[in-house]
Amino acid sequence: MTNPILLHEDLGDGTTRLTLNTPHSLNALSDAMLAALSNAFAGIATDTATKVVILRGAGKVFCAGHDLKEMQAGRAAPDKGAAYFADLFARCAEMMQAITTLPQPVIAQAHGIATAAGCQLVATCDMAVAATGTRFGVNGVNIGLFCSTPMVALTRNVGPKQAFEMLLTGEFIDTTRARDIGLINRIAPPEALDAETLALARIVASKLGSAVRIGKRAFYDQAQMSLADAYAYTGAVMVENMLQPDTDEGIRAFLEKRKPDWPA
Repeated sequence: MTNPILLHEDLGDGTTRLTLNTPHSLNALSDAMLAALSNAFAGIATDTATKVVILRGAGKVFCAGHDLKEMQAGRAAPDKGAAYFADLFARCAEMMQAITTLPQPVIAQAHGIATAAGCQLVATCDMAVAATGTRFGVNGVNIGLFCSTPMVALTRNVGPKQAFEMLLTGEFIDTTRARDIGLINRIAPPEALDAETLALARIVASKLGSAVRIGKRAFYDQAQMSLADAYAYTGAVMVENMLQPDTDEGIRAFLEKRKPDWPA
């Protein structure tokens, strides 16, 4: 029986883990993998039991980006692949945006390499933990393909000069550099990567789920607004949050020096 290309695990306490499971192709974002991820996120979005998602890769690397063999095969069409490539990048963009709009936070757990669209995947996730020795790159320029779509997520994580240098040189950066420029949050020894990522996930899962969902939505929405509009919008979000019964319980518990009685 063929192993599924995307493993879906319930780790308990509101934590779901997705594992890219095509190590033979370095967990490339093939057509099938994009579809599997999109379907998984669509299901998780309506799963009230899931409070946080971990995304990792099986085998030696996290993700090596798009499947170049599959892309080259697309050139056989009469239009030299124009329609296929347009559809591919649109499907990839839709999947990446599904992570951002997912109500639950997503933590990338990276190891080995995360390159091109794989680096885009790390940048798209809300947080990221990486094993010492992991390398990150948007190195399409080395084969004559500027990483324009990965650039969208990258430039929303790191400064413009740092992003442009990565995009233009195609050079890899290490975990220390990735953390320094804001691409990842934490670094762990390879043998402790699972535990470190799960510890971060458990912290997130322990918070009031409705507040986290409201906060994630507001985090991305306000980033696209002017300063005045952002304050007006987030003020309304704070009102929405304050009026929730579970938030009232949280404040009462704090004032009464006890743990809040929140739903599991």
